Amino acid sequence: QVQLVESGGGLVQAGGSRRLSCVASGNTFSARAMNWFRQAPGKEREFVASIAWDSSTTYYSDSVEGRFTISRDNAHNTVYLQMNDLQPGDTAVYICAAARFPAAQGPHEPLHHFLFWGQGTQVTVSS
Repeated sequence: QVQLVESGGGLVQAGGSRRLSCVASGNTFSARAMNWFRQAPGKEREFVASIAWDSSTTYYSDSVEGRFTISRDNAHNTVYLQMNDLQPGDTAVYICAAARFPAAQGPHEPLHHFLFWGQGTQVTVSS
């Protein structure tokens, strides 16, 4: 079993930055790809970024490419999402998820591959 706890959310002005963290319990974190998703009010959950178990591969949605960076620290069971140049359209609950497999598969990876989900952290971007 893996428990995921996100932190780092809050209120930020447009153009600002924020770094989210997701800490995992258990001893299988380093063997799993990790993803960030987000869900805005009234919208479906959407893929944001993913990273392979060894950081060798990363994927981003078109909407965040060039502004967000996903990274991980396996020694501390933590995955990060550095968000720069935030815009009001980035306002959402950001949720991390641990995959069944070590390789990241990008935005088209089926949701049933994700065995464990965090509760999410709210990011609100004001204009």
